[in-house]
Amino acid sequence: MSEGATIDGWACPAPLRNQPNIVMGHGGGGKLSAELVEHLFLPAFDNEHLRGLGDAATLDLPAGRIAMSTDSFVVRPRVFPGGNIGELAINGTVNDVAMAGATPLFVSVAFILEEGMPIDELGMISESMAKAAEQAGVQLVTGDTKVVDRGHGDGVYINTTGIGIIPDGVDIHPRNVKPGDRILVSGTIGDHGMAIMSVREGLEFESAIRSDTASLNHVVAALLDGGIEVHALRDPTRGGLAATLNEIARVAEAGVVVDELSVPVQRAVASACEMLGMDPFYVANEGKMVVFVPEADAERALEIMRSDELGANAADIGEVVEAHPGMVIAKTGIGATRVVDTQVGEQLPRIC
Repeated sequence: MSEGATIDGWACPAPLRNQPNIVMGHGGGGKLSAELVEHLFLPAFDNEHLRGLGDAATLDLPAGRIAMSTDSFVVRPRVFPGGNIGELAINGTVNDVAMAGATPLFVSVAFILEEGMPIDELGMISESMAKAAEQAGVQLVTGDTKVVDRGHGDGVYINTTGIGIIPDGVDIHPRNVKPGDRILVSGTIGDHGMAIMSVREGLEFESAIRSDTASLNHVVAALLDGGIEVHALRDPTRGGLAATLNEIARVAEAGVVVDELSVPVQRAVASACEMLGMDPFYVANEGKMVVFVPEADAERALEIMRSDELGANAADIGEVVEAHPGMVIAKTGIGATRVVDTQVGEQLPRIC
């Protein structure tokens, strides 16, 4: 029998010594998640494809370039305003592949079911997955099913893997971001996280908050077909807009300046965040993307996004600068500035 793992051999193990056991924050997309990946998984599995730490890996094959992404979904509750765990799984994986500039084609699906899961509910989830796949233009081509004992799961967990083809000449990566780039967001932020919170806590607001879960590959394709020079794309899921901007700023070794008043937030979402003491910048999204483009392409990119229902509220929210590399600064409505850092964990666990 092999001996148990020891953190003494891991790269820069100090941050993990403070958390000898897994906590919920390790799955939140914040600093704990980053430490787990950078100090444990990356040293264990290190290779040139993994070092990019993107939502999808870009792979050069004899037949061409592909993007491949895998994701797991454990959202609670399984059904929420605007969607359910099934369509969320398809949309999330399609978006990860699309953020590499690829055309998503195929998805695999694995179900981990808990004994006692109602078959009618599983059927509804499966049908919604099939519908989401059809809308995104992808096929579910392989899968697996496992069942765990009653009390050892939460109904259903879903793992998906997506594969897509990257068109010739497309190179989308945070390393391409440079000072002078404009930062665009495709719509209102925080919708998904607040939809989940409203159900969990039984909260009612002045208007219903619905998840924004949707596949964005058609919007990405429209940008590329429109000749937009896209430098980087990200869908701001766990950790929200703040985590996404910080990740890209670090990789690009450039600073980011955001105008808070330019960031679109639904009134109901803003009110809910204020009531609950949350910052919309850190709330998860499942149908939005952040786009980095040269200033010369910004207006045209906004026009293209706004021509699609999923980008109707697209906005220019800031710019990339040479100053304070790796740091995100927000200009507030009163003329002050604040640092938008990455949270240690997350405001709301089990969000996707």
